[in-house]
Amino acid sequence: MLGVLLKKQVAEVFRSYFYNRKTGKARSKGGVVMMFVLFGLLLFGILGGTFTFLSLGLCAGLVSVGMGWLYYVLMSGIAVTLGAFGSVFNTYSGLYLPKDNDLLLSMPIPVRTIITSRLLNVYLLGALYSGVVMLPALIVRWAVAGATAANVVGGIVLFLIISFLVLILSCLLGLVVARVSLKLKNKSFITVLIALAFIGVYYLVYFRAQSLIRDIVENAVAYGTNIKSSAYVLYMFGSIGEGDLAATAVFAAATAALLALTVFILSRSFLKLATSSGSSKKVRYVERRAKERSAFRALLSKEFARLASSPNYMLNCALGVIVLPALGVFMLIKGAEICELLKSISDASGVIFCAALMLAASMIATAIPSVSLEGKSLWIPQSLPVDPKTVLKAKAAVQLILTELPMLFASVCAAIAVQSSVAEKVMVAVLPLVFGVFTSLFDMFLGVRSPMLVWTSEIIPIKQSGAALVAVFGCWGLVLLFGAAYILTGGVIGAAAYLAIWTVIYAVADVLLYRWICTKGATAFSKL
Repeated sequence: MLGVLLKKQVAEVFRSYFYNRKTGKARSKGGVVMMFVLFGLLLFGILGGTFTFLSLGLCAGLVSVGMGWLYYVLMSGIAVTLGAFGSVFNTYSGLYLPKDNDLLLSMPIPVRTIITSRLLNVYLLGALYSGVVMLPALIVRWAVAGATAANVVGGIVLFLIISFLVLILSCLLGLVVARVSLKLKNKSFITVLIALAFIGVYYLVYFRAQSLIRDIVENAVAYGTNIKSSAYVLYMFGSIGEGDLAATAVFAAATAALLALTVFILSRSFLKLATSSGSSKKVRYVERRAKERSAFRALLSKEFARLASSPNYMLNCALGVIVLPALGVFMLIKGAEICELLKSISDASGVIFCAALMLAASMIATAIPSVSLEGKSLWIPQSLPVDPKTVLKAKAAVQLILTELPMLFASVCAAIAVQSSVAEKVMVAVLPLVFGVFTSLFDMFLGVRSPMLVWTSEIIPIKQSGAALVAVFGCWGLVLLFGAAYILTGGVIGAAAYLAIWTVIYAVADVLLYRWICTKGATAFSKL
């Protein structure tokens, strides 16, 4: 029974590898093999290659000054972090609050068997994530500084200890996430904030990786001395990889004790969490006067509620809402330096600022999947006593609002930062706003012309539809054309006149697209 349950847990994690999420049908054997090959290339090729490069940068320098233990501490810290946070949400959804809790608990299966199968699933995933870091680190250590029986056995034991530490942290963090989620009414914004934090930390580390490696290697002795004096436990932990038997015994015993405590806590709280439906409080009815709203405003509220209910929708289609204001602040701070740098090449600062804002605007694309996300419920907006064009205008208005409000701030910042004539400053402020209207209407056009109404996961119409691909590359192509055309003609007519011409072009395109949405688009929507 344990093997069957574990197989079920693993199959759920890799379900998309066995079944096509667009159609829900099983993939062919060749397709399954190809999916796992791609997964292996991504995990071990790209991520593994990244950590191999990091290991090569650290290992030789640290081992040469007798700081091999510090090398293991650094790589182990990365492995534990990646393993724990990489599997924490799987722990939350697969260990504590899976959808099949009621079904399994109603069967004659011991609760300890259910817990064990899910713990093994969490362990395997955590070991997979941490192994992407530790296996290249161990191989590089043995290849660069030599392999002995002591450090080979020590390295293997270190990896096993790390894998169990990842399991313990995943269970504890997953428990916290599960308890918090039961108290929250809307979990989507929490998920988005956590995802954005991870993205921010990733890019911060990525762009500073070279300087961090150089600093660690150059000051290895000083850092090592400080760690030994203030955090001796870290020195002992790193010594496991060097083959220190005493340190290995101490940490193996401590890990075993923590694991036993974790299993005890989990067994005591599992049934309570698994059968909990979340917090609910009694609401006393209070008579209130209902506020009458127009059909457009009601539909607009419905579209915003749909967006706010889906972390996938927000992260993939509304990330530009954060990027645009950040870009505006960056232009205010660094705009003068950029303009001075560009003056030595050409007077193109206004054009480049506009191009940057237009690229950021293309990151907001809520209108494209808005029709497809209706799915099998498309008949509801079609059957409402509302003109179809009102439905489409509400869907397009969501993207328009999300684009134009941050774009107004960013374009004003760009106009202030650019060092040019008043006419060019005005165009720098106006053109991105007109382009924002264009992207909203153009995305609505694509969403109506190429809907994907049959899907098994909302990520399919949000991220993997042909319309989304056309919108992204189409906007990039337009921005590229905008910059290339300036190189050919902008120097002749001047930046202000060039920006004004593009403003007129996009304004005309806005009018034509709006007219299409209200006429042919509304007809096409009613016939879907």
